[in-house]
Amino acid sequence: MAVFAIGDLHLSSNQAKPMDVFGPEWQDHGDKTKINWDATVSDEDLVIVAGDISWAMTLPEARSDLEWLAERKGTKVIVRGNHDYWWSSISQVRAALPPSIHALQNDYFSFGSWFICGTRGWLCPGEEGFDSEHDQKIYHREVKRLELSLESARSMGANKIIVALHYPPFTRYSQDSAFTALMEKDWPIEICVFGHIHDQGRNKIFQGQRKGIKYILVAADGVGFTPVLISEH
Repeated sequence: MAVFAIGDLHLSSNQAKPMDVFGPEWQDHGDKTKINWDATVSDEDLVIVAGDISWAMTLPEARSDLEWLAERKGTKVIVRGNHDYWWSSISQVRAALPPSIHALQNDYFSFGSWFICGTRGWLCPGEEGFDSEHDQKIYHREVKRLELSLESARSMGANKIIVALHYPPFTRYSQDSAFTALMEKDWPIEICVFGHIHDQGRNKIFQGQRKGIKYILVAADGVGFTPVLISEH
């Protein structure tokens, strides 16, 4: 019963969206991810998928990509990414998901001794491109969603939490945010996984131990299109 994580699958079964325009490492990335995933993960494991799952624009269009994900080994827990336009209301998403996939929003998923909490996240103030008029409202809403997720886990006696976000919880220059301030409160958070950052941005974003929480970037192109081992029992 191990816990793995990966983000930014960017599947495109029904979309003309070849990812190799973003670099040669993305050539046939779906096939590479499939092979690596099934060679690494067992059916008894959990895989956290940190957003940007499918390029589909609607839930019906995403069905084949979700079926691809369901066919991979292990139980999957997903959070929304900024490109997951197919992610409509949480009730509609959950109704459409295959049994092995669980979507997080304002709640938690338990696996062994771990409680998985999370949300999409958003650009943080101080980050390049942050627009206070447009982004501030979404930013605060996502912080609240993370708080609701954490509160739901605590209400069930959680004592080991992994937080899953799509966006990093800080700027690429490691500036604190409302996300980090929230996570550094009295929660039993041990690990935070996130995606979204690609290319040279990987060399700038913080990873490692910080105020008792281990931060891990799991965007697929930065981890060899292979789920990263987070915890092993």
